[in-house]
Amino acid sequence: MGSSNDANSGPALGALLRREYPLLLSMLSMLLFANFGNVWLSSLYDPLWFAFMLGWLLTVILMSAFAIVRHAESLAELLGEPFGTLVLTLSIIGVEVLMISAVMLSGDGNPTMARDTMFSVVMILLGGIAGLSLLVGGLKHHEQSYNLEGARTFLALIVPLAVLGLILPNFTTSTSAGTLSAFQSIFLSAMSLGIYGIFLGVQTSRHSDYFTAPTESHRREDDLIHGHHETRSTAYHAVFLLLYILPMVLLAKKLALPLEYGTDVLGAPDVLNGFVVALLILAPEAMSAVKAALNNELQRAVNILLGSVLATIGLTIPAVLMIGLVTESTIVLGLSPVNTILLVLLLSVSTLTFSNSRTNAMLGAVHMLMFAAYLMLMFEA
Repeated sequence: MGSSNDANSGPALGALLRREYPLLLSMLSMLLFANFGNVWLSSLYDPLWFAFMLGWLLTVILMSAFAIVRHAESLAELLGEPFGTLVLTLSIIGVEVLMISAVMLSGDGNPTMARDTMFSVVMILLGGIAGLSLLVGGLKHHEQSYNLEGARTFLALIVPLAVLGLILPNFTTSTSAGTLSAFQSIFLSAMSLGIYGIFLGVQTSRHSDYFTAPTESHRREDDLIHGHHETRSTAYHAVFLLLYILPMVLLAKKLALPLEYGTDVLGAPDVLNGFVVALLILAPEAMSAVKAALNNELQRAVNILLGSVLATIGLTIPAVLMIGLVTESTIVLGLSPVNTILLVLLLSVSTLTFSNSRTNAMLGAVHMLMFAAYLMLMFEA
C-alpha cells in the first residue's frame, strides 16, 4: 500500500510543480531580492544590469498576475454567483491596491502613483483594449451585440465616480490643488464603497439579466467565461491565490526602484510608472476581453472592461485615501488639465459608443485613436 501511494504521489507532485511553476519562480525571486535586492538595485547605472533587473521583475510579476486571475476565475466557477464575481473582482482590485501601495510608499513615496495608475487603467481599458476588442470583433463579425442596459448601468456609475475622484480634487479649496481634506476623503470613500456595494446587489441579484448577452444561441459551451479553466477544490485555489499575491506585492516594492531610475535617466515622465503598473495588472483581463470579442462574446468583453474600470475607481480610490489618512501621506488625485480633457473626452465617447446595442470596427478605431492620443501626450503634453 505504501509503495502504491508513493507511486501515485510522484506523478501528482510533478503535475503540481508543472502547473504552478510561476509560484516557485516568484517565491525564489522574493527570497533572492529580500537578501540581495538592496545590493543588486544599487548598481542600476550599468545599462545591461538595469535591463536584467527590470526584465526579471516585470516577467515574474506578470506571470504571477496571470496565475492569480486563473485561480480567481476557478474560484468564481466553484462558488457561483454572487460570490464568484465578488472573489474575481476583489482579487484583481486587491492586487492593484497592494501594488499601488507598495510602489507609492517605497523610498521617498510617490503621492501621484495612485492617480497615475487609475487614470492609466481607465485609458488602457476604455481606450486601448475596448478599441482593440471592438475593432477585431467588428472586422471578424461585422457587427456585434450586447446588453445595452448593462453598459448603461456601468457608465452611469463610472462617469460620476471618475469625475468626483479624479477631477473634483483640482477645484476644492480646503487643501492644496489635487488633494482632498480628511473629511472629503472619508466622504468620497464612503460614497464610492456604498455605490459599488449597491451595484454588486444589482449585478448579482435584482437585475442580473442586464449583464447577460441578449441571445446565448451562438455561444459554444467551451467558450463560457469559466468553462476552459481547470477547477479543483475551493481550498486549493484560495490557498494558491494568496500564495501568489504575497511575493507579487513584495516584488512590486522592489520594482519601484528600477522604474524610478529608468524614468530619471531616460527623462521619461513620472506617469510612465503608473502606466507600467497598470499594464502588469490588466494584462490577463485584456487578453480575456480581446479573446471574447474574437469569439463573438461581446457581452463578456463589455462586462470585463466596464466592470474593471468601475471596480478600479469605486474600490481603489477609497483604499488609497484610507492608506493616506492612516500613514499621514499626501495623496494627489486631481489630474493635470491635459489628462482631465482626455478623461472627459473618453468618457463622452464611451457613452456614445455604448448607446446602441450593436457595435462595429469603426467605433473600435475611434477608441484606439483616443488611446494613441493618450500615449502621445504622456511624453509631450
